[in-house]
Amino acid sequence: MVLITVRLPRGATLADAIERLGLSEDEVDTGYGLVLIDPDQGLYGLRVTDEAGHRAGPPYSDPRIEPFGPPRD
Repeated sequence: MVLITVRLPRGATLADAIERLGLSEDEVDTGYGLVLIDPDQGLYGLRVTDEAGHRAGPPYSDPRIEPFGPPRD
């Protein structure tokens, strides 16, 4: 699954996002749900399958977290 950022109308629900993006419930992490990121801009976060993420389009918001630099003692 990938986390995508989508622009939706204020007060959008998970069902609204699924319908607007043309997704099925199987393609969405319904446990994660639809997360409001910026209410002024109508930005929401939504976890979807990799394939659905490519169809819905960027931007992706789920960067891989990896160690940086040498280990500390």
